[in-house]
Amino acid sequence: MGTDDALQRFLLGLRAKDASEHTLRSYATSVGAYLAWLDQRGADWRSPARLDLRAYLAKLVGSGARTSVSQRLAAIRSFHRFAARAGLAAGDPWGSIATPRLPRRLPRVLEVDQIERLLSAIDDDDAAATSGRRRDPALSTAIAIRDRALVEVAYAAGLRISELAAAELSNLDLHRGEVRVLGKGRKERIGLLGRPAIAAIEAYLDVARPELLARRREPGPEPDAIFLNHAGVQIGVRGLRYRIDRLCRLAGLPEGVSPHTLRHSFATHLLDGGADLRVVQELLGHESLATTQVYTHVSAARLRAAYVDAHPRARAHAASQPETPA
Repeated sequence: MGTDDALQRFLLGLRAKDASEHTLRSYATSVGAYLAWLDQRGADWRSPARLDLRAYLAKLVGSGARTSVSQRLAAIRSFHRFAARAGLAAGDPWGSIATPRLPRRLPRVLEVDQIERLLSAIDDDDAAATSGRRRDPALSTAIAIRDRALVEVAYAAGLRISELAAAELSNLDLHRGEVRVLGKGRKERIGLLGRPAIAAIEAYLDVARPELLARRREPGPEPDAIFLNHAGVQIGVRGLRYRIDRLCRLAGLPEGVSPHTLRHSFATHLLDGGADLRVVQELLGHESLATTQVYTHVSAARLRAAYVDAHPRARAHAASQPETPA
């Protein structure tokens, strides 16, 4: 089988697993470039020599950041594993090649008071917008109410940004405090909502959503999506990311805070409060417990920081430590 046919079968397999369009594009680019490079060298993609693989690895390392190299290698190895399972090749030729490892980085987490600052920024933004003569006060207020509901739900349920954008009214049960979403691989799970999130959604559904829906110009039935944009249609991932990024800047949160930080904060705050790791795994929709365990390291780091800040002996010990030479 030729390289083009093998690549297309691989991408069809990813699509069958409901991989995102972003993942499909990324894998198509990474694997396509790799196969084209092998073809130029006259190497058989089914059994490339170690020399070929080492040469390609050197090319990747010399042309990109370590994160980019790791992502491309992950795509290539996924392709070879697929080819082996489908009987197109004998196995993964990269299995015996040492590849660079990324340093383990702990996810960024917001403190509870920073979450409150983020919510306060919504009110401040609304007040600034409605005081201007050129803005539509009703629209500005509706967007502010919607943004509060977005942040409250994202933090309360630990949803991914794609899950938040795709959440539907038909899967929302405010009486039980639940929202049913489809996660990665179209796996269904239930996100739980606390009282602040329920109150924020009720205000949004009563006041803001009808206001946004009234501005809809598209023909057809009313959208089932919970969250709408200024034009009364389902808000997209890009629009949702833009809104939360903007609010983070207005709240003066540290650089690098993203919508996904709310999900990290949700998990870490649950563990700080004594939640069982497997409960957090279920709420996050992680297939593997190992994926969730990174938050135990975050929580431990937060405990150490709190200890150093609060315990007089810990502060004295930290102050007496010599600086590490550069």
